[in-house]
Amino acid sequence: MFWIIATTVLAFFMATFMIFMRLKASRRPASVKSIILPPLFMSTGAAMFLFPQFQLEWPQVVESIVVGVVFSIFLIRYSKFEIRENNIYLIPSKAFIFILFGLLFVRIILKLIIGSAVSLGETSGMFFLLAFGMIVSWRLAMLYKYKQLEKKLKVSST
Repeated sequence: MFWIIATTVLAFFMATFMIFMRLKASRRPASVKSIILPPLFMSTGAAMFLFPQFQLEWPQVVESIVVGVVFSIFLIRYSKFEIRENNIYLIPSKAFIFILFGLLFVRIILKLIIGSAVSLGETSGMFFLLAFGMIVSWRLAMLYKYKQLEKKLKVSST
C-alpha cells in the first residue's frame, strides 16, 4: 500500500512539473530539438527491463503501448503551434492541465486495478511503456505539425 501511495504522489508532482515546464516552454520559440529530446531522455528508463522483475510478456507490452498511444490522442488534439515574429511557438492550452490531470487520474485507477493482479515490477514496466508510447506518439505528431509550419514559414519568407 505504501508503494501505491508513494508512486501516486510522485506522479502528481511529475504532472504538476510538466504543466509548469509546458507553460514555460510556450514563452520561447519551439524547435525540433525541444520536441525530440524529451522522449530520448525518457528512453533511458528502458534499462529497467534488464532486470527480471520488470520484464513483461509480449501481450502486456502491446497493451501498454496501445493504451499510451490512445491516451496521446488528447494531447495531440490540444497541442497547437502558431507563427509569431517569424518563429514557431507552442500555444499554451488551458485544456492541457485538465487533460494531464485526467490522464493521471485514469492511470492511478488503472494502476490500482492492475496492481492487485500484477507484480509491482511488471506494473512499473507497463506504466513506463504506457507513458513512453504516449510521449513518443505525441511528440511525433508535434514534430509533424512543427515541420508543416516551418515549411509555411520558409515559403512566406522567400
